[in-house]
Amino acid sequence: MEQRIGSSSQPLEGAGFDPAFIPGLTSPGSGEAEDAKPEKAEVTPEEPVEEAASGAAEEPVEEEAPDGPVFEASDRRAKIVADHRGVRLSLDDQACEFRWDEIGAVETESPRFGKRFTITVHTPDRRWYPIEIEAKSKSSFTEWDEQLDAVMDKYFEDETPETEKEEPEESD
Repeated sequence: MEQRIGSSSQPLEGAGFDPAFIPGLTSPGSGEAEDAKPEKAEVTPEEPVEEAASGAAEEPVEEEAPDGPVFEASDRRAKIVADHRGVRLSLDDQACEFRWDEIGAVETESPRFGKRFTITVHTPDRRWYPIEIEAKSKSSFTEWDEQLDAVMDKYFEDETPETEKEEPEESD
């Protein structure tokens, strides 16, 4: 009979180990010491403000937003914006951005009771990123659904071309 020295339990990951872990927005801690990670140049919030104030740095030319529908909803912690660039989700100090070609589907869910509207972004690689927005009233749910549908109709393209839907005709 074999005996092992030490614990047979695996290290904990996720919310049970790291209270800052948010599924879908942050990755679990790797368990490495901070010293073992490669050094990165840190940018403090004061640096960009000083550069912009002194005029030393030029502002990048922003792409002009085309006239089209924009969906934006937020509460005290969460925010979602869907426009011509894609979908951006943020929760507290965490944020993620999806271009339209990175999105497989966008799902909405309004609860029967309560005022938390859930929007889930699904990617083609079978990952999903849900976010809940607390509405001031339940009447906001239908308005948000209509606005998001307008954005999706305008910018979200089905990846299946028409030629794949119909069988090609054979010519002799």
